[in-house]
Amino acid sequence: MPASPINVGGQRGWSHDEGFATGTFHTFDALALGDLPPRKVHIFLPRRAATSGRRYRTVYLHDGNTSFWRGGVAHGTWDLAGALARPSADGQHPEPVIVVAIHPLDRNAEYTHVDWSGGRRPWGQLPAYARYVANDLRAFVDAHYPTIADAHHRAVVGSSHGGLASFFIATRFPTVFGFAGCMSPSFFSGIEPPPWGPGERPLRQSSLVDDAWSVLTNEALRPRLWMCWGLRRDGGEHNSVVEHLATKRGREMAQLLAQQGYDVHDVKDGDVPRSDATLWSRSDALGGHDERSWGARFPHLMRAFTGDGG
Repeated sequence: MPASPINVGGQRGWSHDEGFATGTFHTFDALALGDLPPRKVHIFLPRRAATSGRRYRTVYLHDGNTSFWRGGVAHGTWDLAGALARPSADGQHPEPVIVVAIHPLDRNAEYTHVDWSGGRRPWGQLPAYARYVANDLRAFVDAHYPTIADAHHRAVVGSSHGGLASFFIATRFPTVFGFAGCMSPSFFSGIEPPPWGPGERPLRQSSLVDDAWSVLTNEALRPRLWMCWGLRRDGGEHNSVVEHLATKRGREMAQLLAQQGYDVHDVKDGDVPRSDATLWSRSDALGGHDERSWGARFPHLMRAFTGDGG
């Protein structure tokens, strides 16, 4: 079906239907909000959103260039439309949601919270990106789309550096995002010794955790968290090194937060994520550091996010 021009809140975009069973798109090629440069954003709407009269949970997703179609360095895709159509372990399909898929301008810079390279690379711009997502983009979406506009019904999700960014955003803006999905998260950024930079330190001593400690230890305020990683170590450095570190630090984070009162559910194959948990972790024996693995685990994440029925 041909795309049609739209104007939403003064922002020019396109309405298009790609034939996905679960929804259609509003795409803004140069969404201009706040202080950051314009960027492409896809807003994926459930098929009956315009006529159903209902309001929906919202999932904000980093790496929007790989969410529905192939893109990025690896030319991979989460195939999110397919993931939203797949049932979870108990045969239930994911609840219809609005997905806000955000293209990065410079993902290494925007999705990292510290300069880990001693000035050799443009890292550490996550605080500004977090404000953009939590304040500017969130306000635009809530103003113009049928969202349930509260933190409990709003999630931020990403993988690798995007998983780190999701944790950062939800713990810095817990009254905006009540759930963070952290797939293969780069919690090791700034505390593992790469070819440059500092030596290894415990997560508790990292600024990622220390600056969020008052939120993480506040039962009434802290976000619910999904954390997962793959156990494949073949296929190159992304699995043998990066996914190894994501697994190591993800497990450390889950243990640290369990000690602070998070109710952890270790989601095994065939499990339905417990609705009363506050932290879900999953070790995927077949998963690697790639979009296909993250898309395959997305229905489990969605069940954790929406399983309370609230």
